[in-house]
Amino acid sequence: MQTNEKHKIVIVGGGAAGLELATYLGHKLGKKGIAEITLIDATTTHVWKPLLHEVAAGTLDESEQVEYMAQAHRSHFQFRLGKMEGLNRAEKAVYVRPTINDQGEELIPSRTFHYDTLVMSVGSVSNTFNIKGVAEHCLFLDTTRQAFKFQKQLFESYLKSYIGKDKATVKPLSIAIVGAGATGVELAAQLHEVTDVLAIYGLKEQSDVKLTIIEAATQLLPALPGKLAIATQQQLVKLGVSLKLGRRVVEVSPSGITTHDGEFIEADIKVWAAGIKAPDWMKNLDGLETNHINQLIVDSTLKTSDDDIFAIGDCAACQWPGHNGNVPPRAQAAHQQATAVGKTIISRLKGGQPVNFVYYDYGSLVSLGKYTTVGNLMGNLMGTVSIGGFIAKVVYLSLYKMHQVAIHGYFRTAMLTLSNAFRRSAYIKIKMH
Repeated sequence: MQTNEKHKIVIVGGGAAGLELATYLGHKLGKKGIAEITLIDATTTHVWKPLLHEVAAGTLDESEQVEYMAQAHRSHFQFRLGKMEGLNRAEKAVYVRPTINDQGEELIPSRTFHYDTLVMSVGSVSNTFNIKGVAEHCLFLDTTRQAFKFQKQLFESYLKSYIGKDKATVKPLSIAIVGAGATGVELAAQLHEVTDVLAIYGLKEQSDVKLTIIEAATQLLPALPGKLAIATQQQLVKLGVSLKLGRRVVEVSPSGITTHDGEFIEADIKVWAAGIKAPDWMKNLDGLETNHINQLIVDSTLKTSDDDIFAIGDCAACQWPGHNGNVPPRAQAAHQQATAVGKTIISRLKGGQPVNFVYYDYGSLVSLGKYTTVGNLMGNLMGTVSIGGFIAKVVYLSLYKMHQVAIHGYFRTAMLTLSNAFRRSAYIKIKMH
């Protein structure tokens, strides 16, 4: 595989897995001139996906965003703005569609990027299950752009619902979240916290926001043990969140949501967080094998049915030996997969063998904002341990710090952490624009 030209590595998707891989390979190969690494993404900034609910609520500090161009410059890889639309395996080419602004003007024409090694890391999108009205009337939290759209609509709805209205007749703003996984539960807690902050700033009068979570299963948080799920449920009820469990959504309209038993749940804002799939355009990606939710099927080295194409993160379907199913679409899995594929690519360039990916499940954690954090940790010494409160919050934060260290290194991560601590004490707690 060694030639006089630099080996071309193209990574499509700058999520947790893609950005960590580009940074790792940039330092290991790009800096030494061994390979040319190109990261392609449809947006200019990166936000760790588990934090998108904070973006949506307007509570995430803007400094948590990573500019791809700046990261590429620091880490010796190239960043190219654009959205992939096709693949030619015979030509080893990735096709990227034109970049169009909000006015319909073409900013960047369509382009073709050639590769020697391709890594697909495009993440996932919400699975609407073809339910009537979901695509038209629900908001989603798959991307930073969608999260900012939600935040804007949330704040405008607050203004419209409460400011200058008669206290006796004002109607509570109603928000319904479909899906009681980590995203739905964390968003509900974050939104409840935002209502308290808005009251402090004088933007809320007598009426409260009415928060509802709708879930087809009879339990919250299927990834957590039943005891922790019940504890989370009790905390949400204590916060005044209405839980509609065992209710399957059959239709969404502009004014609300209808469940299978005929109940109509009124909602001004409707959020869909009830399942994921890989983007639909991956179904026919030049013959690469996919599953029923469009994920690329990979082997134990995260290689697809093409020897020069790998897939990592939520868009990859990787069997989990000893378990009934695939590796779950979690941030910790994306982190581990990026490390494994990075080592494989370096080994292949040296004429060595690929590295087998082994997923280590360190447990699940769910943050309910300032109220509490719950989860379970898994390890060889103690088995499965349920944790909550301050300890769980520290562990939850450490998962994000691991991601930051992979991107920025230890020193820069420490400086960012200190900087954010000072900023949070000096600036407004929520973004209002």
